[in-house]
Amino acid sequence: MNAHDNNELRELLTRSIAPMNDTELRRDLWPQMLQRLEQQHSIRVPWFDWTLAAIAAAAVILFPEVIPALLYHL
Repeated sequence: MNAHDNNELRELLTRSIAPMNDTELRRDLWPQMLQRLEQQHSIRVPWFDWTLAAIAAAAVILFPEVIPALLYHL
């Protein structure tokens, strides 16, 4: 790239990206985050996680030679 290409690229970027005039947050987000954390009383585990755990347990019981492969992927 030469200087002309760099200047052209700079002009294209300045035209396409809006200037950031207001960089301050309009409100504090931390109280909302604390409220969401307090609302999550129980940990919900999706059904497919239980299915994967059952498959892994069955594989270990039926085929003990897969233990090193499972440990490798953890």
